[in-house]
Amino acid sequence: MSSIIMAQHLRARISLKNKIFAVYMLALLLLALCPPLYLSVSGSTTVLMGIPLPILYWLAIALFLGIGLWVMYLAECAFGEIPEDEELS
Repeated sequence: MSSIIMAQHLRARISLKNKIFAVYMLALLLLALCPPLYLSVSGSTTVLMGIPLPILYWLAIALFLGIGLWVMYLAECAFGEIPEDEELS
């Protein structure tokens, strides 16, 4: 394969990765900002693992955000988009 064709395939995979990540972030944004979802748990007095349900809702969103960023970092490392650290001499 020529390098031009390989570069086009790499750009297509990177573009797909970015689209998937954008949809994932949009879903988390909707979970955080969509009032009906939060209001359905906000008045709850249910306690799971010692944490009230409304607080657990926000912690779950933060956890999923962290996992999404970590997966994005791993994907960018796999594609070689993150440069190697250079030692200072």
